[in-house]
Amino acid sequence: MGNVAACNHVVVAVSLVLTADTHLPKRSRDLPHSLWTAIDAADVVVHAGDWVDVALLDQLEARARRLVGVYGNNDHGPLRQRLPEVARVEVEGIRMAVVHETGDRKGREERCAARFPDTDLLVFGHSHIPWDTTAASGLRLLNPGSPTDRRRQPHGTFVTAVADAGQLRDVVFHAVPPRQ
Repeated sequence: MGNVAACNHVVVAVSLVLTADTHLPKRSRDLPHSLWTAIDAADVVVHAGDWVDVALLDQLEARARRLVGVYGNNDHGPLRQRLPEVARVEVEGIRMAVVHETGDRKGREERCAARFPDTDLLVFGHSHIPWDTTAASGLRLLNPGSPTDRRRQPHGTFVTAVADAGQLRDVVFHAVPPRQ
């Protein structure tokens, strides 16, 4: 009998940064330092719309290892030309969709599960309100909030997470300190 080499499949966890509703330069001149630091360290950056200024898209394309983004209701011109309304990607076995608006919070899980039946994770924005729920179908819905316009929240937010062998783990909502 000859020697048989064992096949080792290496699974590499993928770090994610999720953000939305940055509204530059209307709500802030730049992204918070903590978000830029997370972006620079991440394998995949997801932006769920309302960039407002195409300059931020250019910056994220230059700095992110991989960028997944969509346009929001406040995005026009080049942003709508360069970004889709809905993005679908697979990251380390997780079927992800990204969209800006999902409609009213009442019935959101059922509505989104019907709209995205072959999806494990839906990242969305628009409300500026952090959201993390799971539909009966198993679809996880995450809204990272806004790092620059907290609206009725105590602080701005963004999310970091890890995609690992088909599982989303280590989901953390990061508070952004108020601008001084």
